[in-house]
Amino acid sequence: MSLPEVVSGFRHEALFYSSREEFLDGAVPFIEGGVAEGGPVLVVVDREKIGLLRTALGAGADRVDFADMAEVGRNPARIIPLWRRFVDRNLVDGKPVRGIGEPLWAGRSSAEVVECQAHETLLNTAFGDGSAWSLLCPYDVAALDAQVVDEARRSHPSLIADGVRTSSADYVFDHPSPARWDHRLDPPPVGAAQCPFASDRGSPAAVRRFVRDHATATPLDRAAVERVVLTVNELVTNSVVHGGGHGVVRLWRDGDTLVCEVRDAGTLVADPLTGRRAPTGGQPGGRGLWLVNQLCDLVQVRTAPESTVVRTHHRLTAPHC
Repeated sequence: MSLPEVVSGFRHEALFYSSREEFLDGAVPFIEGGVAEGGPVLVVVDREKIGLLRTALGAGADRVDFADMAEVGRNPARIIPLWRRFVDRNLVDGKPVRGIGEPLWAGRSSAEVVECQAHETLLNTAFGDGSAWSLLCPYDVAALDAQVVDEARRSHPSLIADGVRTSSADYVFDHPSPARWDHRLDPPPVGAAQCPFASDRGSPAAVRRFVRDHATATPLDRAAVERVVLTVNELVTNSVVHGGGHGVVRLWRDGDTLVCEVRDAGTLVADPLTGRRAPTGGQPGGRGLWLVNQLCDLVQVRTAPESTVVRTHHRLTAPHC
């Protein structure tokens, strides 16, 4: 496949493929083009595809950086910071920068799929500042639901299929993704354990005991239990300070995942990149969600005039894709 690669501003493209061969036909020339231009290339896909690409690229693979999406992108909210670090480090003196990222695969849970779709839309916001680099996002159209592929057409301004690049007629820059903050989550299951909290002195300690007791009863090891406790404590602290001073924590198991929900009476400022920007010294807020995103396998944030809900997901078994 031979496609022009002139970039002015951020190029965000979806590559539709239905076989290993089609994936390689789209990814390998993209990578080789970046290598030939002397620019950095970062590829973030699953381990199997990393192996396929290394074989196809031969000696050229030594000039490419690879990362396993199942590790660095298990929580989709951690992917934009990864690309931000890569771009800020390498986008100098007009040097071409390219990346390949595949956050969606058939093994993702329904909640993960929605947050991945939000991530794809937020890429346009995060890098719509004129940063001149190219990101190719592969989509396995043979394995993914048709609705997921349709969503890709709305979040990517450019599409590649069968070696042909076209502009997406469905693309909307400010597209309200399925995970936008004012979309409500399904209610917790009946019987979910719950613990109310308030701004009084003993409440945070009671919440920590409540979370630790329930997390300890799962297969999580001690370190993972403490990460869950730290996560909920951070969210409860934010709620006490910014969310009306009171709320409720709920915990339940969903298959191989422990889900923790913190609900309060506050309303978040509508900045969907909160928690996806690394905190700076003078930053007034956003540190809590940033920390939570580093600790959890998935984070769902929803806000409305009457309440804000943050759900964190903690896998009880090793991730796979």
